[in-house]
Amino acid sequence: MQKKPNIIFVMTDDQGYWALGCTGNNEIRTPNIDALAANGVRLDNFFCASPVCSPARATLLTGRIPSQHGVMDWIRSGNGERPGDVPIEYLEGIKGYTDILKENGYTCGISGKWHLGATGFPQKGYSHWFVTHGGAGTYWNAPVYKGTEYLQTEGYITDVITEDALNFIDECCDEDEPFYLNLTYTAPHSPLVDQHKEEYVKYYLENCTFEDVPQNPRHPGSIQLPHEIAFSLSLCNKEREYLTVRDLLAGYYAAIQGVDDGVGRIIKKLEERGIRDNTLIIFSSDNGFNCGQHGIWGKGNSTIPLNMFDTSVKVPCIFNFPGVIKNGVVSDSLLSAYDFMPTLLDFLGIENPDSENLPGRSFLPLLLEGVEDTYHESINVFDEYGPCRMVRTKEWKYIHHYPYGPHELYDLVHDPCEQFNLITENRYFHYGPAFVEQKVVEMKEKMDSWFLDYVDPKIDGKGEPICGRGQLCKVGPESKGQLTFSPAREVEYKR
Repeated sequence: MQKKPNIIFVMTDDQGYWALGCTGNNEIRTPNIDALAANGVRLDNFFCASPVCSPARATLLTGRIPSQHGVMDWIRSGNGERPGDVPIEYLEGIKGYTDILKENGYTCGISGKWHLGATGFPQKGYSHWFVTHGGAGTYWNAPVYKGTEYLQTEGYITDVITEDALNFIDECCDEDEPFYLNLTYTAPHSPLVDQHKEEYVKYYLENCTFEDVPQNPRHPGSIQLPHEIAFSLSLCNKEREYLTVRDLLAGYYAAIQGVDDGVGRIIKKLEERGIRDNTLIIFSSDNGFNCGQHGIWGKGNSTIPLNMFDTSVKVPCIFNFPGVIKNGVVSDSLLSAYDFMPTLLDFLGIENPDSENLPGRSFLPLLLEGVEDTYHESINVFDEYGPCRMVRTKEWKYIHHYPYGPHELYDLVHDPCEQFNLITENRYFHYGPAFVEQKVVEMKEKMDSWFLDYVDPKIDGKGEPICGRGQLCKVGPESKGQLTFSPAREVEYKR
Protein backbone atom coordinates (compact mmCIF):
# COMPACT_ATOMS: atom_id res chain seq x y z
CA MET A 1 0.00 0.00 0.00
CA GLN A 2 1.33 3.44 -0.89
CA LYS A 3 2.44 5.46 2.11
CA LYS A 4 0.15 8.31 3.14
CA PRO A 5 1.35 11.65 1.79
CA ASN A 6 2.65 14.27 4.16
CA ILE A 7 1.00 17.71 4.08
CA ILE A 8 2.52 21.11 4.80
CA PHE A 9 0.20 24.10 4.78
CA VAL A 10 2.22 27.32 4.80
CA MET A 11 0.01 30.25 5.79
CA THR A 12 1.10 33.86 6.01
CA ASP A 13 -0.63 36.63 7.94
CA ASP A 14 -2.13 39.59 6.03
CA GLN A 15 -0.56 38.93 2.63
CA GLY A 16 -2.29 40.40 -0.38
CA TYR A 17 -2.51 38.26 -3.51
CA TRP A 18 -0.45 40.95 -5.27
CA ALA A 19 2.57 40.50 -2.99
CA LEU A 20 4.45 37.68 -4.74
CA GLY A 21 6.69 37.59 -7.76
CA CYS A 22 4.58 34.86 -9.36
CA THR A 23 1.41 36.97 -9.11
CA GLY A 24 2.96 39.91 -10.93
CA ASN A 25 4.94 41.92 -8.40
CA ASN A 26 8.15 42.84 -10.19
CA GLU A 27 10.18 43.95 -7.17
CA ILE A 28 9.50 41.62 -4.28
CA ARG A 29 11.94 38.69 -3.98
CA THR A 30 10.10 35.38 -3.45
CA PRO A 31 12.02 32.78 -5.53
CA ASN A 32 11.09 29.73 -3.44
CA ILE A 33 7.36 30.43 -3.38
CA ASP A 34 7.47 31.36 -7.07
CA ALA A 35 9.09 27.98 -7.79
CA LEU A 36 6.22 26.19 -6.02
CA ALA A 37 3.81 28.01 -8.33
CA ALA A 38 5.91 27.38 -11.45
CA ASN A 39 5.89 23.64 -10.73
CA GLY A 40 2.39 23.40 -9.31
CA VAL A 41 -1.07 24.99 -9.56
CA ARG A 42 -1.64 28.66 -8.78
CA LEU A 43 -5.22 29.60 -7.98
CA ASP A 44 -5.69 33.21 -9.06
CA ASN A 45 -9.24 33.67 -7.76
CA PHE A 46 -9.02 32.25 -4.24
CA PHE A 47 -10.87 34.23 -1.56
CA CYS A 48 -10.84 34.22 2.22
CA ALA A 49 -14.20 33.84 3.97
CA SER A 50 -13.76 37.01 6.02
CA PRO A 51 -11.17 39.78 5.59
CA VAL A 52 -9.63 39.51 9.07
CA CYS A 53 -7.49 36.78 10.60
CA SER A 54 -9.43 34.78 13.22
CA PRO A 55 -12.68 34.14 11.30
CA ALA A 56 -10.71 33.48 8.10
CA ARG A 57 -8.55 30.89 9.86
CA ALA A 58 -11.55 29.30 11.55
CA THR A 59 -13.23 28.79 8.18
CA LEU A 60 -10.13 27.17 6.66
CA LEU A 61 -9.94 24.80 9.63
CA THR A 62 -13.62 23.86 9.89
CA GLY A 63 -15.12 24.44 6.43
CA ARG A 64 -17.81 26.59 8.07
CA ILE A 65 -18.55 30.25 7.41
CA PRO A 66 -18.31 32.66 10.38
CA SER A 67 -22.08 32.56 10.94
CA GLN A 68 -21.68 28.79 11.43
CA HIS A 69 -18.56 28.61 13.60
CA GLY A 70 -19.11 31.81 15.60
CA VAL A 71 -15.68 33.44 15.21
CA MET A 72 -16.64 36.73 13.61
CA ASP A 73 -13.79 39.12 14.38
CA TRP A 74 -10.18 38.85 15.46
CA ILE A 75 -9.93 37.40 18.96
CA ARG A 76 -9.27 40.21 21.43
CA SER A 77 -10.24 38.32 24.61
CA GLY A 78 -10.15 34.62 25.39
CA ASN A 79 -6.56 33.96 24.36
CA GLY A 80 -5.69 33.49 28.04
CA GLU A 81 -2.34 35.24 27.74
CA ARG A 82 -2.77 37.98 30.33
CA PRO A 83 -4.03 38.09 33.93
CA GLY A 84 -7.79 37.97 34.11
CA ASP A 85 -8.27 36.87 30.51
CA VAL A 86 -10.01 33.51 30.84
CA PRO A 87 -9.10 31.11 27.99
CA ILE A 88 -11.94 30.43 25.56
CA GLU A 89 -11.91 27.52 23.09
CA TYR A 90 -13.86 29.31 20.39
CA LEU A 91 -14.07 26.17 18.22
CA GLU A 92 -14.86 23.75 21.03
CA GLY A 93 -17.23 21.04 19.81
CA ILE A 94 -16.69 21.90 16.13
CA LYS A 95 -14.72 19.37 14.13
CA GLY A 96 -11.81 20.65 12.11
CA TYR A 97 -9.93 18.78 9.41
CA THR A 98 -6.99 18.35 11.80
CA ASP A 99 -9.28 16.34 14.09
CA ILE A 100 -10.16 14.14 11.13
CA LEU A 101 -6.51 13.80 10.06
CA LYS A 102 -5.56 12.68 13.57
CA GLU A 103 -8.34 10.07 13.49
CA ASN A 104 -6.83 8.80 10.24
CA GLY A 105 -3.30 8.27 11.50
CA TYR A 106 -1.68 11.66 10.97
CA THR A 107 0.58 13.40 13.47
CA CYS A 108 -0.54 17.02 13.42
CA GLY A 109 1.69 19.94 14.29
CA ILE A 110 1.36 23.71 14.27
CA SER A 111 4.29 26.11 14.26
CA GLY A 112 3.39 29.79 14.39
CA LYS A 113 0.19 31.78 14.76
CA TRP A 114 -3.01 30.22 16.17
CA HIS A 115 -5.22 33.14 17.30
CA LEU A 116 -8.40 31.12 17.78
CA GLY A 117 -8.52 31.35 21.56
CA ALA A 118 -6.98 29.49 24.51
CA THR A 119 -3.42 29.78 23.23
CA GLY A 120 -1.85 27.99 26.20
CA PHE A 121 -2.76 24.39 25.40
CA PRO A 122 -3.11 22.13 22.31
CA GLN A 123 -6.46 21.83 20.53
CA LYS A 124 -8.04 20.45 17.36
CA GLY A 125 -5.98 17.25 17.08
CA TYR A 126 -2.57 18.94 17.31
CA SER A 127 0.01 16.97 19.29
CA HIS A 128 2.80 19.39 18.40
CA TRP A 129 1.89 22.89 19.61
CA PHE A 130 4.32 25.79 19.14
CA VAL A 131 2.23 28.94 18.87
CA THR A 132 2.79 32.66 19.18
CA HIS A 133 0.81 34.94 21.46
CA GLY A 134 -2.35 36.61 20.18
CA GLY A 135 -2.57 37.97 16.69
CA ALA A 136 0.55 40.11 16.39
CA GLY A 137 3.56 41.35 18.29
CA THR A 138 7.25 41.96 18.09
CA TYR A 139 9.30 40.04 15.54
CA TRP A 140 12.23 39.77 17.98
CA ASN A 141 12.43 37.59 21.09
CA ALA A 142 8.70 36.90 20.96
CA PRO A 143 6.86 34.80 23.59
CA VAL A 144 5.34 31.45 22.56
CA TYR A 145 3.64 28.43 24.04
CA LYS A 146 5.26 25.04 23.40
CA GLY A 147 2.54 22.69 24.51
CA THR A 148 1.47 24.19 27.82
CA GLU A 149 4.89 25.68 28.54
CA TYR A 150 5.43 29.42 28.23
CA LEU A 151 8.73 30.25 26.51
CA GLN A 152 10.57 33.44 25.64
CA THR A 153 12.23 32.87 22.27
CA GLU A 154 15.42 34.48 21.03
CA GLY A 155 15.89 35.89 17.56
CA TYR A 156 13.72 36.75 14.58
CA ILE A 157 10.33 35.06 15.03
CA THR A 158 10.01 34.05 11.36
CA ASP A 159 13.26 32.07 11.68
CA VAL A 160 12.23 30.70 15.09
CA ILE A 161 8.97 29.39 13.62
CA THR A 162 10.87 27.81 10.71
CA GLU A 163 13.33 26.13 13.08
CA ASP A 164 10.50 24.59 15.08
CA ALA A 165 8.85 23.32 11.89
CA LEU A 166 12.13 21.74 10.76
CA ASN A 167 12.44 19.96 14.11
CA PHE A 168 8.87 18.67 13.82
CA ILE A 169 9.61 17.26 10.35
CA ASP A 170 12.72 15.52 11.67
CA GLU A 171 10.80 14.01 14.58
CA CYS A 172 8.06 12.64 12.31
CA CYS A 173 10.63 11.24 9.87
CA ASP A 174 12.52 9.58 12.70
CA GLU A 175 9.28 7.94 13.86
CA ASP A 176 8.29 7.17 10.24
CA GLU A 177 4.89 8.82 10.77
CA PRO A 178 2.80 10.62 8.15
CA PHE A 179 2.41 14.22 9.25
CA TYR A 180 0.40 17.36 8.74
CA LEU A 181 2.21 20.62 9.48
CA ASN A 182 0.46 23.98 9.71
CA LEU A 183 3.35 26.42 9.27
CA THR A 184 1.64 29.69 10.16
CA TYR A 185 3.97 32.65 9.96
CA THR A 186 3.10 35.91 11.72
CA ALA A 187 4.62 37.78 8.77
CA PRO A 188 3.94 40.11 7.03
CA HIS A 189 1.53 41.43 9.70
CA SER A 190 2.48 44.75 11.24
CA PRO A 191 4.75 45.96 12.87
CA LEU A 192 6.49 46.66 9.60
CA VAL A 193 9.22 49.15 10.49
CA ASP A 194 12.53 48.45 12.29
CA GLN A 195 11.39 44.87 12.92
CA HIS A 196 12.87 42.99 9.97
CA LYS A 197 16.29 41.96 8.67
CA GLU A 198 18.26 45.09 7.95
CA GLU A 199 19.86 43.80 4.75
CA TYR A 200 16.43 43.07 3.25
CA VAL A 201 14.95 46.39 4.26
CA LYS A 202 17.99 48.23 2.91
CA TYR A 203 17.72 46.41 -0.43
CA TYR A 204 14.09 47.46 -0.93
CA LEU A 205 14.66 51.04 0.16
CA GLU A 206 17.62 51.44 -2.19
CA ASN A 207 16.37 49.50 -5.21
CA CYS A 208 12.59 49.66 -5.42
CA THR A 209 10.15 52.13 -6.88
CA PHE A 210 7.15 50.24 -5.42
CA GLU A 211 5.27 51.04 -8.62
CA ASP A 212 3.30 47.80 -8.23
CA VAL A 213 1.56 49.27 -5.17
CA PRO A 214 -0.61 52.26 -6.14
CA GLN A 215 -1.02 54.89 -3.44
CA ASN A 216 -4.59 56.06 -3.90
CA PRO A 217 -6.07 59.14 -2.19
CA ARG A 218 -7.18 58.46 1.35
CA HIS A 219 -10.40 56.48 1.53
CA PRO A 220 -13.21 58.50 3.13
CA GLY A 221 -13.97 55.61 5.48
CA SER A 222 -10.35 55.07 6.57
CA ILE A 223 -10.01 55.09 10.34
CA GLN A 224 -8.17 58.11 11.70
CA LEU A 225 -4.90 56.26 12.20
CA PRO A 226 -4.97 52.76 10.69
CA HIS A 227 -4.10 50.13 13.26
CA GLU A 228 -1.38 48.60 11.12
CA ILE A 229 0.52 51.90 10.94
CA ALA A 230 -0.10 52.70 14.60
CA PHE A 231 1.25 49.31 15.65
CA SER A 232 4.34 49.82 13.53
CA LEU A 233 4.90 53.25 15.05
CA SER A 234 4.51 51.90 18.60
CA LEU A 235 7.25 49.27 18.12
CA CYS A 236 9.69 51.00 15.78
CA ASN A 237 12.90 52.74 16.74
CA LYS A 238 12.04 55.41 19.33
CA GLU A 239 14.23 57.93 17.50
CA ARG A 240 11.81 58.00 14.57
CA GLU A 241 9.49 60.98 14.44
CA TYR A 242 7.31 59.65 11.63
CA LEU A 243 6.94 56.79 9.14
CA THR A 244 7.05 57.09 5.36
CA VAL A 245 5.20 54.94 2.86
CA ARG A 246 8.56 53.63 1.65
CA ASP A 247 9.44 52.59 5.23
CA LEU A 248 6.22 50.61 5.51
CA LEU A 249 6.49 49.00 2.08
CA ALA A 250 10.14 48.03 2.59
CA GLY A 251 9.21 46.38 5.88
CA TYR A 252 6.26 44.57 4.30
CA TYR A 253 8.39 43.24 1.45
CA ALA A 254 11.22 42.28 3.82
CA ALA A 255 8.80 40.33 6.02
CA ILE A 256 7.59 38.32 3.01
CA GLN A 257 11.13 37.66 1.83
CA GLY A 258 11.84 36.25 5.30
CA VAL A 259 8.93 33.84 4.82
CA ASP A 260 10.28 32.86 1.41
CA ASP A 261 13.61 32.01 3.03
CA GLY A 262 11.74 29.75 5.45
CA VAL A 263 9.90 28.01 2.63
CA GLY A 264 13.24 27.34 0.95
CA ARG A 265 14.60 25.77 4.13
CA ILE A 266 11.52 23.57 4.48
CA ILE A 267 11.87 22.31 0.91
CA LYS A 268 15.57 21.59 1.47
CA LYS A 269 14.72 19.59 4.61
CA LEU A 270 12.16 17.51 2.73
CA GLU A 271 14.76 16.73 0.08
CA GLU A 272 17.38 15.82 2.70
CA ARG A 273 14.94 13.45 4.41
CA GLY A 274 13.92 11.90 1.09
CA ILE A 275 10.23 12.80 1.40
CA ARG A 276 9.84 15.69 -1.03
CA ASP A 277 8.14 13.45 -3.58
CA ASN A 278 5.62 12.33 -0.96
CA THR A 279 4.69 15.75 0.42
CA LEU A 280 1.90 18.09 -0.61
CA ILE A 281 2.84 21.74 -0.03
CA ILE A 282 0.12 24.37 0.06
CA PHE A 283 0.84 28.08 0.31
CA SER A 284 -1.78 30.71 1.11
CA SER A 285 -2.65 33.57 3.47
CA ASP A 286 -5.45 34.11 5.97
CA ASN A 287 -6.72 37.32 4.35
CA GLY A 288 -5.60 40.02 1.96
CA PHE A 289 -4.06 43.38 2.70
CA ASN A 290 -3.95 46.94 1.35
CA CYS A 291 -0.68 48.87 1.36
CA GLY A 292 -2.14 52.10 0.05
CA GLN A 293 -4.51 50.57 -2.50
CA HIS A 294 -7.94 52.20 -2.18
CA GLY A 295 -6.29 54.78 0.06
CA ILE A 296 -6.13 52.47 3.07
CA TRP A 297 -3.55 50.50 5.01
CA GLY A 298 -4.94 47.26 6.35
CA LYS A 299 -7.67 44.77 5.55
CA GLY A 300 -11.42 44.57 6.09
CA ASN A 301 -11.32 46.42 9.40
CA SER A 302 -9.23 49.33 8.15
CA THR A 303 -12.38 51.28 7.23
CA ILE A 304 -15.71 52.10 8.80
CA PRO A 305 -17.92 50.67 7.48
CA LEU A 306 -15.92 47.47 6.96
CA ASN A 307 -14.68 46.82 3.43
CA MET A 308 -14.62 43.90 0.99
CA PHE A 309 -12.22 45.13 -1.70
CA ASP A 310 -10.44 42.34 -3.58
CA THR A 311 -7.21 43.54 -2.02
CA SER A 312 -8.78 42.66 1.36
CA VAL A 313 -10.52 39.39 0.48
CA LYS A 314 -8.39 37.81 -2.26
CA VAL A 315 -5.34 35.76 -1.23
CA PRO A 316 -2.52 33.88 -2.94
CA CYS A 317 -3.03 30.12 -3.12
CA ILE A 318 -0.60 27.51 -4.50
CA PHE A 319 -0.69 23.70 -4.49
CA ASN A 320 2.50 21.73 -5.21
CA PHE A 321 3.11 17.96 -5.18
CA PRO A 322 5.64 16.59 -7.72
CA GLY A 323 4.04 14.11 -10.11
CA VAL A 324 0.62 14.40 -8.48
CA ILE A 325 -0.43 18.05 -8.78
CA LYS A 326 -0.44 19.60 -12.25
CA ASN A 327 2.71 21.40 -13.28
CA GLY A 328 2.78 25.10 -14.15
CA VAL A 329 -0.98 25.63 -14.27
CA VAL A 330 -2.79 28.86 -13.43
CA SER A 331 -6.52 28.59 -12.74
CA ASP A 332 -8.96 31.50 -12.64
CA SER A 333 -11.85 29.48 -11.17
CA LEU A 334 -13.68 31.21 -8.34
CA LEU A 335 -12.77 29.44 -5.10
CA SER A 336 -13.14 30.14 -1.41
CA ALA A 337 -11.60 29.21 1.92
CA TYR A 338 -14.74 27.19 2.67
CA ASP A 339 -13.73 24.93 -0.26
CA PHE A 340 -10.35 24.16 1.31
CA MET A 341 -11.36 21.51 3.84
CA PRO A 342 -13.43 19.40 1.40
CA THR A 343 -10.60 19.58 -1.17
CA LEU A 344 -7.93 18.45 1.27
CA LEU A 345 -10.03 15.55 2.57
CA ASP A 346 -10.97 14.58 -0.98
CA PHE A 347 -7.29 14.53 -1.92
CA LEU A 348 -6.64 12.09 0.93
CA GLY A 349 -9.74 9.99 0.22
CA ILE A 350 -11.19 10.74 3.67
CA GLU A 351 -14.92 11.13 4.22
CA ASN A 352 -16.26 14.08 6.20
CA PRO A 353 -19.47 13.06 8.00
CA ASP A 354 -20.60 16.71 8.23
CA SER A 355 -20.10 17.56 4.56
CA GLU A 356 -23.80 17.97 3.77
CA ASN A 357 -24.05 20.87 6.21
CA LEU A 358 -21.06 22.73 4.84
CA PRO A 359 -21.05 25.28 2.00
CA GLY A 360 -17.79 24.25 0.30
CA ARG A 361 -17.01 21.64 -2.30
CA SER A 362 -13.84 19.98 -3.49
CA PHE A 363 -11.93 21.55 -6.37
CA LEU A 364 -9.56 18.56 -6.62
CA PRO A 365 -10.13 18.08 -10.39
CA LEU A 366 -8.44 21.44 -10.95
CA LEU A 367 -5.32 20.15 -9.24
CA LEU A 368 -4.59 16.53 -10.13
CA GLU A 369 -2.18 15.56 -12.87
CA GLY A 370 -3.71 13.33 -15.54
CA VAL A 371 -7.30 14.11 -14.53
CA GLU A 372 -9.67 15.67 -17.00
CA ASP A 373 -10.79 19.09 -15.85
CA THR A 374 -14.39 18.13 -15.08
CA TYR A 375 -14.74 20.67 -12.30
CA HIS A 376 -17.84 22.79 -12.73
CA GLU A 377 -16.65 26.06 -11.32
CA SER A 378 -18.66 28.15 -8.91
CA ILE A 379 -20.54 31.08 -10.34
CA ASN A 380 -20.34 33.01 -7.09
CA VAL A 381 -18.17 33.31 -4.01
CA PHE A 382 -19.38 34.80 -0.75
CA ASP A 383 -17.80 36.65 2.15
CA GLU A 384 -19.03 37.99 5.45
CA TYR A 385 -17.67 40.24 8.16
CA GLY A 386 -20.47 40.76 10.64
CA PRO A 387 -22.94 43.25 9.13
CA CYS A 388 -20.97 43.38 5.86
CA ARG A 389 -21.64 40.67 3.25
CA MET A 390 -20.43 40.14 -0.29
CA VAL A 391 -21.33 38.13 -3.36
CA ARG A 392 -18.86 38.09 -6.25
CA THR A 393 -18.88 36.66 -9.75
CA LYS A 394 -16.09 37.08 -12.29
CA GLU A 395 -17.89 40.10 -13.70
CA TRP A 396 -19.67 41.70 -10.75
CA LYS A 397 -19.35 42.32 -7.03
CA TYR A 398 -22.14 43.39 -4.68
CA ILE A 399 -21.52 44.37 -1.05
CA HIS A 400 -24.37 44.85 1.42
CA HIS A 401 -23.92 46.72 4.70
CA TYR A 402 -26.68 45.84 7.17
CA PRO A 403 -28.98 47.46 7.97
CA TYR A 404 -28.75 50.82 6.22
CA GLY A 405 -25.78 50.72 3.85
CA PRO A 406 -24.09 52.34 2.04
CA HIS A 407 -24.16 49.38 -0.38
CA GLU A 408 -21.72 48.85 -3.23
CA LEU A 409 -21.80 47.47 -6.79
CA TYR A 410 -18.70 47.09 -8.96
CA ASP A 411 -18.31 46.16 -12.61
CA LEU A 412 -15.14 44.05 -12.43
CA VAL A 413 -14.76 43.83 -16.21
CA HIS A 414 -14.51 47.57 -16.82
CA ASP A 415 -13.41 48.53 -13.31
CA PRO A 416 -11.20 45.69 -11.97
CA CYS A 417 -9.67 47.94 -9.29
CA GLU A 418 -13.11 48.73 -7.82
CA GLN A 419 -12.79 52.49 -8.09
CA PHE A 420 -16.40 53.33 -8.94
CA ASN A 421 -19.38 52.23 -6.88
CA LEU A 422 -22.16 52.18 -9.48
CA ILE A 423 -24.84 52.63 -6.85
CA THR A 424 -23.55 56.10 -6.03
CA GLU A 425 -21.46 56.98 -9.08
CA ASN A 426 -22.50 55.87 -12.55
CA ARG A 427 -19.41 56.34 -14.74
CA TYR A 428 -20.49 54.31 -17.79
CA PHE A 429 -22.90 55.76 -20.30
CA HIS A 430 -24.40 52.39 -21.23
CA TYR A 431 -25.58 51.87 -17.63
CA GLY A 432 -28.83 53.52 -16.78
CA PRO A 433 -30.42 53.62 -13.31
CA ALA A 434 -32.78 50.79 -14.21
CA PHE A 435 -29.89 48.48 -15.13
CA VAL A 436 -28.04 49.21 -11.90
CA GLU A 437 -31.16 48.72 -9.79
CA GLN A 438 -31.91 45.38 -11.46
CA LYS A 439 -28.31 44.19 -11.07
CA VAL A 440 -28.44 45.02 -7.35
CA VAL A 441 -31.68 43.04 -6.96
CA GLU A 442 -30.18 40.09 -8.86
CA MET A 443 -26.96 40.01 -6.81
CA LYS A 444 -28.66 40.52 -3.46
CA GLU A 445 -31.09 37.68 -4.19
CA LYS A 446 -28.13 35.36 -4.79
CA MET A 447 -26.50 36.50 -1.58
CA ASP A 448 -29.62 36.23 0.58
CA SER A 449 -30.48 32.78 -0.75
CA TRP A 450 -27.00 31.39 -0.17
CA PHE A 451 -26.61 32.70 3.36
CA LEU A 452 -30.09 31.48 4.24
CA ASP A 453 -28.95 27.96 3.38
CA TYR A 454 -25.88 27.99 5.63
CA VAL A 455 -26.22 30.52 8.45
CA ASP A 456 -26.91 29.19 11.92
CA PRO A 457 -29.73 31.55 12.96
CA LYS A 458 -28.55 31.50 16.60
CA ILE A 459 -25.25 33.12 15.56
CA ASP A 460 -26.15 35.15 12.48
CA GLY A 461 -23.38 37.71 12.09
CA LYS A 462 -25.33 40.26 10.08
CA GLY A 463 -27.06 41.49 13.25
CA GLU A 464 -23.90 41.75 15.34
CA PRO A 465 -22.31 45.18 16.07
CA ILE A 466 -18.95 44.24 14.57
CA CYS A 467 -16.73 47.17 13.69
CA GLY A 468 -13.36 45.41 13.45
CA ARG A 469 -12.04 46.13 16.94
CA GLY A 470 -12.09 42.53 18.16
CA GLN A 471 -14.26 39.72 19.61
CA LEU A 472 -14.54 39.40 23.39
CA CYS A 473 -16.44 36.14 23.92
CA LYS A 474 -18.59 33.58 22.12
CA VAL A 475 -21.62 34.87 20.24
CA GLY A 476 -25.31 34.07 20.52
CA PRO A 477 -26.72 32.33 23.61
CA GLU A 478 -23.21 31.38 24.76
CA SER A 479 -22.38 35.06 25.33
CA LYS A 480 -24.76 34.99 28.33
CA GLY A 481 -25.49 38.66 27.86
CA GLN A 482 -21.87 39.83 27.88
CA LEU A 483 -20.50 42.49 25.58
CA THR A 484 -19.45 40.39 22.60
CA PHE A 485 -17.50 42.80 20.39
CA SER A 486 -15.26 45.71 21.26
CA PRO A 487 -16.95 48.98 20.26
CA ALA A 488 -15.59 51.42 17.70
CA ARG A 489 -13.00 53.89 18.90
CA GLU A 490 -10.05 55.82 17.60
CA VAL A 491 -6.90 53.74 17.27
CA GLU A 492 -4.43 54.44 20.04
CA TYR A 493 -0.72 53.80 20.25
CA LYS A 494 2.05 54.43 22.69
CA ARG A 495 5.65 55.35 22.01
